[in-house]
Amino acid sequence: MSTHEPTPLPGFATAPTRFLFFTGKGGVGKTSLSTATAIALADAGRQVLLVSTDAASNLDEMLGVPLSNRPVAVPGVPGLQMLNIDPDTAAEAYRQRVLSQLEAGASDEERATVREQLSGACTTEIAAFDEFAALLAGEGMPGHVDHVVFDTAPTGHTLRLLSLPKAWSGFLAGNDRGASCLGPHSGLKMQEARFNAALRALSDPALTTVVLVTRPDPRPLQEAARTAVELRQLGLANQRLAVNGVFRASDPGDRVAVSIEALGRDALAALPDALADLPRDEVPLRAFDTVGLPALRALLGRGTAPVAPVVPEDCALPAGSLAALTDELAAAGHGLIMVMGKGGVGKTTVAAALAVGLVQRGHSVHLTTTDPAAHVAEALNGQLDGLKVGRIDPKAVTQAYIDKIMATRGKALDEQGRALLLEDLQSPCTEEVAVFHAFSRVVNEARSSFVVLDTAPTGHSLLLMDATGAYHRQMTRQYEGMANAKHIVTPLMRLQDPDTTKVVIVTLPEVTPVSQAAALQDDLRRARIEPWAWVLNKSIAATGTTDPLLQARLAGERRQMARIADGLATRTCVLPWLPQPPVGVAALAALVR
Repeated sequence: MSTHEPTPLPGFATAPTRFLFFTGKGGVGKTSLSTATAIALADAGRQVLLVSTDAASNLDEMLGVPLSNRPVAVPGVPGLQMLNIDPDTAAEAYRQRVLSQLEAGASDEERATVREQLSGACTTEIAAFDEFAALLAGEGMPGHVDHVVFDTAPTGHTLRLLSLPKAWSGFLAGNDRGASCLGPHSGLKMQEARFNAALRALSDPALTTVVLVTRPDPRPLQEAARTAVELRQLGLANQRLAVNGVFRASDPGDRVAVSIEALGRDALAALPDALADLPRDEVPLRAFDTVGLPALRALLGRGTAPVAPVVPEDCALPAGSLAALTDELAAAGHGLIMVMGKGGVGKTTVAAALAVGLVQRGHSVHLTTTDPAAHVAEALNGQLDGLKVGRIDPKAVTQAYIDKIMATRGKALDEQGRALLLEDLQSPCTEEVAVFHAFSRVVNEARSSFVVLDTAPTGHSLLLMDATGAYHRQMTRQYEGMANAKHIVTPLMRLQDPDTTKVVIVTLPEVTPVSQAAALQDDLRRARIEPWAWVLNKSIAATGTTDPLLQARLAGERRQMARIADGLATRTCVLPWLPQPPVGVAALAALVR
């Protein structure tokens, strides 16, 4: 630690409530700020629990501590423990709890039926939420804890998570049976008190603060504004704004540095109304990657910045153009192009550019998204003949799914039976099933045309992939041994077919996005889906900047290029940092020309 007088902590860390939620668009620095805050509070003598609700969390890399669904101490920070609410681990624990409630005389067949009922994405979501709700209700704490700091998944997934206490409390209040799509043995009604306690904690401004993390950039600010409004509607009114990565140019003659500062200044000058009255903290852009305790302490001005290792300037990253990738995709004539990656890396821009490029090469294209934040229409900012723009809107597809089930399965039921069926369909986890069915239709559409899918940030997408895998296992078991079993083609099988599906992973030349891209690639390979290409976005290597801070960050960029070149990807593309974001058909076309 430095011996000089430390910089005052930002407002969100000076008088914290018991629960601190850091949320925002992917890539804005939620994990860095939440972790640095947890360390600062522990350094001040508090007992702190740092919790990740992101299925794609990189807390393990940041702190050098393996992630666990049990609290573990962080070496070098007395008073700090961390845990990860891992959906898969939580789901298996939930299944075991439900199975243990079965009567001792239950047959193997009955147990298998219950396990099958609990094998889908619904169970995964409710199990992870159950652990989250337990923390808010004060259960399962590792001894005395002064503060619980939540590092959340990107906005869309977090809004879903924070809405669940209200949704499940309302659902259970009108459901005396405790049955739902989780099965009649779930004992879900027993959790009602916990869910109500979680709702009370979230709604109490003396207990809970939401820190809306953003960058000085229009899109993250707009998403923060939307989040602020939606959270107020959910009863979470105690909010603060944290603007991360604020840059000040040190050389007025450096065009790149001056442009970056001007973009940030203009974005903050046009702050959305929903954010204008919030208490605001600004955290400067740092010259170092926020990995390790020295860097995390220095992020909030509480220590000396770490010295980065020197890397050669001539990085051998064989990279083509986005235009060349588009040519290669167009040659196939049809297919599903899934653009995946950590939030905030530029997936939407790359997906929209590929769609525009395919249309300009003579193909009809459906550009759609599974991201609850859904920015594809904003990226296009216009129309193009041959390009259909859609969205898998969770609310819309859920209502359509409910209507379909009521019109088919409910048709043969009496009035009481229809009322009970509709009650079960009001369960919050119906949304997961409906989104999966909509996703399946999109996958099927790619058999004869081009579909470019802008996916949600990594964690949310992996949950969707889990649902796809669960459906595949269900179908193969159902048709096992039948004559037509070999003709069954599930959505997962289409995703595994390289002639049908091309996965493009987008990342930034920074340590955390590259690590998460590598982890995503490992997850996809375990599902026997081989990524097709990597796109390294917003590179400053070719800008010629002389700004000392940007030069220091450039050294970090070269280290990440070396990692990628060392076997992470066989097909790569590098997109430069642009003074103006590529918004609109013309700007997107320029990327693939």
